[in-house]
Amino acid sequence: MPSRARASRAAARGRRPRRSPRRGAHGGRGALRGAWGTRSWVGFAPVRCPDRTIDCDSTVRRFERPAGRPRLNGSVLPDPDPALCRALAADLAAAGFDSASLRAAWGPSADAAIARGLRGPALRALALRDDPLAVVARLFVLGMPQPAASVSAAFAATGVSGLAALGLAEASGPDVAPVALIRPQEFADDAGAVEWWVASDLDEAALAAPLPEDHVLGVGGASLTLAALQLPTPARSVLDIGTGCGIQSLRARRFAERVVATDVSERALRFTRLNARLNGVDAIDVRAGSLFEPVEGEEFDRVVSNPPFVITPRVDGVPAYEYRDGGMVGDDLVAGFVSRVGGVLASGGVAQLLGNWETRGGVDGLERVRSWVAASPVPLDAWVVERESLDPLEYAELWIRDGGTLPGTPAFARLVDAWLDDFASRAVERIGFGYVLLRRAAGAPTLERYERVGQHVRDALGPHLAAALAAHDRLAPLSDDDLAAAALVVAGDVTEARHHLPGVEDPTIIELRQGGGFARSFEVDPGLAALVGACDGDLPVGALVAAIADLLEVDAAALRADLLPRVRELVFTGFLRFA
Repeated sequence: MPSRARASRAAARGRRPRRSPRRGAHGGRGALRGAWGTRSWVGFAPVRCPDRTIDCDSTVRRFERPAGRPRLNGSVLPDPDPALCRALAADLAAAGFDSASLRAAWGPSADAAIARGLRGPALRALALRDDPLAVVARLFVLGMPQPAASVSAAFAATGVSGLAALGLAEASGPDVAPVALIRPQEFADDAGAVEWWVASDLDEAALAAPLPEDHVLGVGGASLTLAALQLPTPARSVLDIGTGCGIQSLRARRFAERVVATDVSERALRFTRLNARLNGVDAIDVRAGSLFEPVEGEEFDRVVSNPPFVITPRVDGVPAYEYRDGGMVGDDLVAGFVSRVGGVLASGGVAQLLGNWETRGGVDGLERVRSWVAASPVPLDAWVVERESLDPLEYAELWIRDGGTLPGTPAFARLVDAWLDDFASRAVERIGFGYVLLRRAAGAPTLERYERVGQHVRDALGPHLAAALAAHDRLAPLSDDDLAAAALVVAGDVTEARHHLPGVEDPTIIELRQGGGFARSFEVDPGLAALVGACDGDLPVGALVAAIADLLEVDAAALRADLLPRVRELVFTGFLRFA
């Protein structure tokens, strides 16, 4: 179709809209669901935390646990015997121990209740069953002691002694009591679907008490968020800092030749090693140490981390949970991580982490993150996305409830005061949560993107992030003339929405909406709507712009100068792609 005819059709659909005083709200807040028994808020859940941390001045200090704090899960697991891990995997497979079978056994309502810490509905559904799946589910999903005879029958290859040798269960009179949980975790990416068995410490429901400070978490909302964010493109080496139960290492090993998993908790490292062997995943090297200490002098193609980013007052009487608290003041841990991670990245290497940042003293939180990136001794491309924001009171209530203190009690009120005092001491106005992607640049950084995106995200973001980086790398060296000479196509998940006042032919608002990625929406004018509508890969952008200018009776050079920067944005964000 000639460019004028194609542009004519698109321009006719994109006549200049009249502004309307009424506009509907689009998008909204959303959360990625975490695994059973772990709370999640907008994709974030409590995260395990090291005893030792490196502050922004690169000095190492230990955050001491106050005397008398419980260590209910504090013993170090035995080194997992490979033969016993294979036997356990065989027993779990023979029992049909997978997510779909469990959902079928106790139903979707009970399945959802487990995520809220309610075991009763699932127990009721399994009450009359003593088959291997029911025994395994009660023992390792719900954390309930089971008769020794039933456990022996369900774990014919491993045996009760094998479970004890792996540090997963122990004899308790006529019963076998769980010492840890094992839960199936589904994951799907471009390589296909996979399901892992993931062992971790007993949760609050199984302990019938608040979590101990040195708890090793299972797979929660934050874990799933970061796993879905990981770039799925091949890599030679990946560093997983603060590995916890090892879920990020399992995820990374699907595209990486080798993974180094680090943690200050030997118990966490044993869980990582156990989970790797249980799932038949090799080439995961576990090392003890804080942050970058275990890999000094090494470089990696990727770094992933779910750091202990929860801001906690550094005063007596406030619990210091290792799984979420790095022992530093404010957001210093995330600041130090961002400013130093470039030192362990190979050229072109990418670091991805979750974090939070304070808006304080009138300085926006994202601007503070920008300053952390600028403090890096090596040049870094940066893409930082703030997904949610809370005021100090909301933040305090969220994490105090997470620690098991009930609202309405004197203890809750005291902790709220401690948090508010802490935030007031730094003039904190809001606390942001989000994703950080950093890439070691070969020369001067070309990507500096700091944004707030609050729409609900349905799909794994890793492929979208990889495509956006590739688009940026192709766009960065292109002049406007080069871009005008390129042919583009509309992505398959893009739709157009037009808003009309009753009885009015011309639209008041034209929106482009994205089904995947960050589910963005852009309000566009008739010229851009016409251009996007005409992008089918046949004609270059410049020819389409010239035809649209002719039809709209506007200056072609002015229209091109107006449209091309926005075309770059649409290409980066995935609305348009190079043909």
